[in-house]
Amino acid sequence: MRKNFLFFLGSLTGIGLTLLVTGPEGEHLIARAKAAAGAADTYSQLNLFGEVFERVRSDYVEKPGDTNLIEGAINGMVSSLDPHSRYMNDKAWREMQETTSGEFGGLGIEVTMEDGLVKVVAPIDDTPAAKAGVMSNDIITHLDDEAVQGLTLNQAVDKMRGPVNTKIKLTIMRKGADKAIDVTIVRDVIRVKSVRSHSEGEDVGYIRITQFNEQTTDGLKQAINDLNAQLGADKVKGYVVDLRNNPGGLLDQAISVSDTFLDKGEIVSTRGRNAEETQRFNARPGDMTKGKPVIVLINGGSASASEIVAGALQDHHRATILGTRSFGKGSVQTIIPLGSNGALRLTTARYYTPSGRSIQAKGIEPEVVVEEELPDDLKKKADEVSTRGEANLRGHLKIEGAAEDEEASEEESGSSSYVAPEKEKDTQLNYALDLLRGIKSVDTDTKKKAEAN
Repeated sequence: MRKNFLFFLGSLTGIGLTLLVTGPEGEHLIARAKAAAGAADTYSQLNLFGEVFERVRSDYVEKPGDTNLIEGAINGMVSSLDPHSRYMNDKAWREMQETTSGEFGGLGIEVTMEDGLVKVVAPIDDTPAAKAGVMSNDIITHLDDEAVQGLTLNQAVDKMRGPVNTKIKLTIMRKGADKAIDVTIVRDVIRVKSVRSHSEGEDVGYIRITQFNEQTTDGLKQAINDLNAQLGADKVKGYVVDLRNNPGGLLDQAISVSDTFLDKGEIVSTRGRNAEETQRFNARPGDMTKGKPVIVLINGGSASASEIVAGALQDHHRATILGTRSFGKGSVQTIIPLGSNGALRLTTARYYTPSGRSIQAKGIEPEVVVEEELPDDLKKKADEVSTRGEANLRGHLKIEGAAEDEEASEEESGSSSYVAPEKEKDTQLNYALDLLRGIKSVDTDTKKKAEAN
């Protein structure tokens, strides 16, 4: 970015109109007057920005860099919109491209910024962060004994990235813990295998999707083929698709994953500010599982792309959704490249399930609500494993069309994100296996209530 900036600043003054007009010409003049007044206000605000910029540039106690000032101003503008919009400089943009490709360097941790501190959304399976015991909802207060407070999210992420085989110490505040926890993690190359699978007994296929990157759909199809070859396609009673603590990812992958289980029908629609921006995405013929029963597991850590899949399969009655209410992130972020200056990640639309539901700040409600059984040491500290949800994020998008006094009553907070590490203690998974094997059945009143909604 050049260090010399030319601001085109101006103001419109002396516009005074007394109009008593009727008909199209009068309406046109009124519209032009309103537009001129709006432009005048915008120019006035730009003048204010220019004045502040020059004051900081000339009078601050230490000479600031022009690039840092401009990036800070852009970050402030974009981050004030909602929790998911942000500006990425060139370095951050390259790192995001690495992340969505499925391979990057770092700790293996999905984070967000909350109240000036770094909050863990979820550790990625089989990464240094997960092996070190980092948990969803952990608050990172220090990195190598340096306070996180005052850093932007990008700056904090930069500090956590670094050369392979180097160490970093994270100081963590965890709900229910009496004091801060220090965790030392060795950085590694993170190769995210977004789909893992194995057989449960001789009749059920288990498929775990950890995130939606460029490799996810191919990984899912390979998993189904492998399970059918291992068990015998005619012997498979059904599939468990585990989306718990999956923070989301690429929209096109959520669509193609849903399409893998559907023969026809709408998967998701996105609606922007203008009606002509509406897009609808439909399934193509071909259900890889040949109509076999599917149970999808979700919890408070299932967000965004995970909710698109769960919502599509739920609305088409193609799968039974089991677990607890999902996170409630029902917005679409578009990446707008800015050449050598990075990219803008901007919220441009809300997404809707096939039946027209927006899950923004509400989440997906499972047909079968099953709380994961907490170990004894966590039962008195349930808040420790409860995800706050989209509705609790500062500046989140409100429910579209709801009156201001209705928004809070319609919004839903998050649910537990705890998943037992041992299969025999995984209440939700075992309940799903019992359903597929006919040992348990879905309550009919619950199914009718879900259909009515």
